Amino acid sequence: MTHKEKLSAIRQQMKANGVAAYIIPSSDPHISEYLPDFYKCLYFASGFTGSAGTLVITQDFAGLWTDFRYFVQAGEQLKNSGYELVKLKVQHAPEYIQWLHDILDDHAVVAFNDKLLSVLLGELLEKQLADKQIVFKSYDFLDPIWAGRPALPTAPAFLIDEKYTGQSTASKLSALRQSLNTSKASHHFISSLDDIAWLFNIRGKDVSYNPVVLSFALISAENAALFIDPAKLSAEDTSTLHKAGVQVLPYDDIATSLAALPADSSVLIDPKRNCFGLYKQIPASATIIQELNPTTLFKALKNETEVENMRTAMVKDGIAMTRFFKWVEENIGKTKITELSAAEKLQGFRTEQDGFAGISFNTIAGFKGHGALPHYSATPESDSEVLSEGLFLVDSGGQYHYGTTDITRMIPMGNNTEEEKTDYTLVLKAMIEGSKTLYPKGTCGYQIDAICRRPLWDHAINYGHGTGHGIGFYLNVHEGPQVFNPTNVAIPVELGMVTSIEPGIYRPGKHGVRIENLVLTIKHSTNEFNEFYAFETLTLALIDTSLIQKDLLEKSHINWLNHYHQLVYEKLSPHLSADEQAWLKEKAKAI
Repeated sequence: MTHKEKLSAIRQQMKANGVAAYIIPSSDPHISEYLPDFYKCLYFASGFTGSAGTLVITQDFAGLWTDFRYFVQAGEQLKNSGYELVKLKVQHAPEYIQWLHDILDDHAVVAFNDKLLSVLLGELLEKQLADKQIVFKSYDFLDPIWAGRPALPTAPAFLIDEKYTGQSTASKLSALRQSLNTSKASHHFISSLDDIAWLFNIRGKDVSYNPVVLSFALISAENAALFIDPAKLSAEDTSTLHKAGVQVLPYDDIATSLAALPADSSVLIDPKRNCFGLYKQIPASATIIQELNPTTLFKALKNETEVENMRTAMVKDGIAMTRFFKWVEENIGKTKITELSAAEKLQGFRTEQDGFAGISFNTIAGFKGHGALPHYSATPESDSEVLSEGLFLVDSGGQYHYGTTDITRMIPMGNNTEEEKTDYTLVLKAMIEGSKTLYPKGTCGYQIDAICRRPLWDHAINYGHGTGHGIGFYLNVHEGPQVFNPTNVAIPVELGMVTSIEPGIYRPGKHGVRIENLVLTIKHSTNEFNEFYAFETLTLALIDTSLIQKDLLEKSHINWLNHYHQLVYEKLSPHLSADEQAWLKEKAKAI
């Protein structure tokens, strides 16, 4: 079926069931960012491959609401699909709810698959459409028309050793129960896969790039239940979990277990990371406590073992990046290099590193104008040859058994314009500005975000994505609760958090510039004014200096860069060949 035919089939089902509007979010029952193929509903329905967006369908209109990162991509992918692009004004905001309010009649029926809708979004729909007395129903209009729909993944799961995690499952459960006691919760229901992976020291291969396994968890003072396909666990791992006080139950038993909770239960749930359908299985008499999953913060505060392992991962990743940069320089003009072949070559260099377990997201390799698409993903149709001119943006990362990496670098290919040089220098200045910042305890991400943007604002330049996101430990490349973006999120940047700093400048059709490092929050000093924190840069890889316009930088930025390159050479050179050492030493020399 074409996308238009699918849209027509959805509308036929809507008409047969008296549905005025149908909502298809980009999600699964775990409210994940990256999805198993079974749940890639937006792609199936419309052809849009982005990781964030919402389809809303009526008999007269079908639209994709998505943000700045995907405007160009969505505009191209939605051609002849029957869907129109609706540009969000605020990233991740459900602005289509107001649109529905404006166009729907009173008592109209709005439908969605309630297993794909977060509790937060479900309640928001009910609240914002309440005055129109909208009727909400749950339907899956995709499954009946999805011929050959992929099955749920069946890859084995596995436990990881405490020498990597630094903390046992039993210890983590104890800390979680103390938090539940503080919140006066008798039970805690967890759907988010990375929280579950962290809590039970379990990893899997159910979702591309993220080493997680489809599962739910239900925790009380006396019991801890992990709902998972039992066939995914070895007998030894099942036994290990039992010894840690964990009961292993079938994945599909979660709904009946929630429904069987005592009538007087007090259940803690994270409304952003649990689905509306399972939430409604909890007895109506139970008290619901809506808070951030305690494990989300626990997971973000990396312990000493995790930090040391992540430092090792950064060295391994830096070796791969160095070899990749050298390969590009030595082969451009001699060997045909395309966006896809470059990404494949970089993955090959990472694969050579001990403990490599896969890439942490689909590599963004964007030459010239493609670099202006923040979440560009090269396809055989879009794959551009990389030539000896312009800018080549490469945003990539690796999963290692001892850490997760995410790095963006710009490779100047030659004949660069003054505009490219200026944009490159300003983005580098913004990244350094954030990296060298001292800040008092209690500082939140939006404050760091503004500090990073200031060098660009001084030139009336801005970018539409956040400045940084949390990084998991051999887990999701995007994790919270901290985030560096303009949203007034009252979550302080705390000791042990690992976060990206990645400002950018994007000129559609011309070029994009983004430079990204990962930083660890560390203690700096204590005085009569407060306890002050700083960032330790963890990423270890060359930042090209050939385009830098020194007059745009202050002495402190130049000193930071020179010190950083000295550190990069010291950490990486012992693992490189003599030829590679010489190449890196020349490239990383002080400016």
